[in-house]
Amino acid sequence: MALSSDGSGPAEPAIAEANAEVVRRLPFEDTRDLADARRGFLGTASENLIKDADGRTVWDLDAYGFLDQECPPTANPSLWRQSRLCSEHGLFEVTEGIYQVRGFDLSNMTIVEGERGVLVIDPLLCAETAAAALALYRAHRGDRPVTGVLYTHSHADHFGGVRGVLTEEDVASGVPVLAPQGFLAHAVSENVYAGTAMNRRAAYMYGAALPKGERGQIGAGLGQTTATGAVGLIPPTVDITRTGQSEVVDGIRMVFQLTPGTEAPAELNIHFPDRAALCMAENATHNLHNLLTLRGAEVRDPRVWARYLTEAADLFGPASEVAFASHHWPVWGTERVTEYLSEQRDLYAYLHDQTLRMLNQGLTGPEIAERMELPPALERAWHTHGYYGSASHNSKAVYQRYLGWFDGNPAHLWQHPPVEAARRYVEFMGGAGEVLRHARESYDAGDFRWVAEVVNHVVFADPANAEARALQADALEQLGYGAENGTWRNFYLMGALELRHGSVGTPTSTVAPDLLAVLTLDQLFDTLAIRVDGPRAWDADITVRWNITDGDPVAMRLRNGVLTHGRSVPSSLPDAEIALPEAELRALLLGTLAPAELASRPGVTLTGDASALTRLLSHLTEPDPDFAIVTP
Repeated sequence: MALSSDGSGPAEPAIAEANAEVVRRLPFEDTRDLADARRGFLGTASENLIKDADGRTVWDLDAYGFLDQECPPTANPSLWRQSRLCSEHGLFEVTEGIYQVRGFDLSNMTIVEGERGVLVIDPLLCAETAAAALALYRAHRGDRPVTGVLYTHSHADHFGGVRGVLTEEDVASGVPVLAPQGFLAHAVSENVYAGTAMNRRAAYMYGAALPKGERGQIGAGLGQTTATGAVGLIPPTVDITRTGQSEVVDGIRMVFQLTPGTEAPAELNIHFPDRAALCMAENATHNLHNLLTLRGAEVRDPRVWARYLTEAADLFGPASEVAFASHHWPVWGTERVTEYLSEQRDLYAYLHDQTLRMLNQGLTGPEIAERMELPPALERAWHTHGYYGSASHNSKAVYQRYLGWFDGNPAHLWQHPPVEAARRYVEFMGGAGEVLRHARESYDAGDFRWVAEVVNHVVFADPANAEARALQADALEQLGYGAENGTWRNFYLMGALELRHGSVGTPTSTVAPDLLAVLTLDQLFDTLAIRVDGPRAWDADITVRWNITDGDPVAMRLRNGVLTHGRSVPSSLPDAEIALPEAELRALLLGTLAPAELASRPGVTLTGDASALTRLLSHLTEPDPDFAIVTP
């Protein structure tokens, strides 16, 4: 077996044949998407590398040039096709006065020309790629100022690059920043509360650390991968609170449709009536989206999602000559727009309804996932394919939304955790050597799903077993080579990479200073509460009262392993009472000011037990941004 320098191998015959069958089964003769992805191309950047201030590359425009060749056996041809389309990069005209920069990050940046300048919609994930995208636009259309920014929803790849196109001074001078109602709260809760775990899993989902190439990362379905620059946030100044709300920014007339609970908990679509153009944000893209993203999030509601797509088609379809989104390429023609929205609607409604039908017949999540098949008419439409979400994990998400993690079988109610279960499995199966012997037979037979499942027990029972790690890596790699879903491929190949070479870290973090800066005090106290080591704090009973000199007092108490806070005065005297400005309290809670430095700060006075705060904070733990995934 010919191995590459990173240890990856070729496709086994079973995977190569399965990938060849994809070519025979799907309508590859339909090239409309390629024409649409290239339509309106005006040019791209002259420099292929986008770098940060320190000279570190955060995006390489030419990294996916290898996709121009024929699909090799180590990739699913359907995913290869999608990644080839997503790799088209540059400035594109959508319709008169509306432009998109695509291929400069995971998402698209849309630029709408106004009377004096431009409205920027969804300024990518990081400042560096957003600045490069705006520079490309200006090179072709002139140095127009940014006269407005609009975030379509609360995911970081749609706001994180805002500081590459806008400054605080611009906002202070009157440049509006628009967003759907609830945007800030959801942006914070998703990227901060569970941000460490989500970012670590996102490293697997997007595969930014994987080598680019036919045996490595070829895309993520929704786009190629995530840029690794500086994530920021400028808070919205204008809230969109209802469907039908109309706003004019720099002469650009917009009518909004709120779509909460769809692809994001706070999201909106936009109609530009003067240009017969409809922006579908991330509610209708050229793939099946996630109902529960593999990096983790709240389970989305496909029933509501489908209804909002119906509403969008009814409200705006007849008056739209083009529909575009914050990922992928537009669809032109009123008839095609209506068909596209209808098929996207049917996709989510079908998954919802059929999952409910089967769970009401007693099938469990994995059983439903194995049986779920899309109708032939939807299967023939390229934009319904599971490049990012999948019918398999989306049906499990619907099951989880309605019934939770428990499948009703009492045998699954109190199972051993992975390591303890693995040790018992391996012992029952005759020891690691016997398991690996049988697993190699399964590998040779092409049953890579079973190999991954059974060898995982050996790895978790003995993570130092080099033979088991190598076989598990080989099995995951083959599953990646056969995956149509970009995020599945990345998960499999990242697992193989880390089994072979150890952790490669987390390339992108959305727990950015700008997001922390907009946390309310209540949210800041909550971020401390989720870090308390409960068992170690069982016997602690510590109360600290904060007398905020430019705000209301707050008391926090650690008791029974729980850190609570409130505005009411505690019934008993606090262990410590600290008077200070809110800025000093924020610095302390964010960890930029050490407790030992507090007493020496101007405007701070402390009475009571000076050690109380230190003792309370000693019960906090630090999150691990690099925790193990494919090993215990």
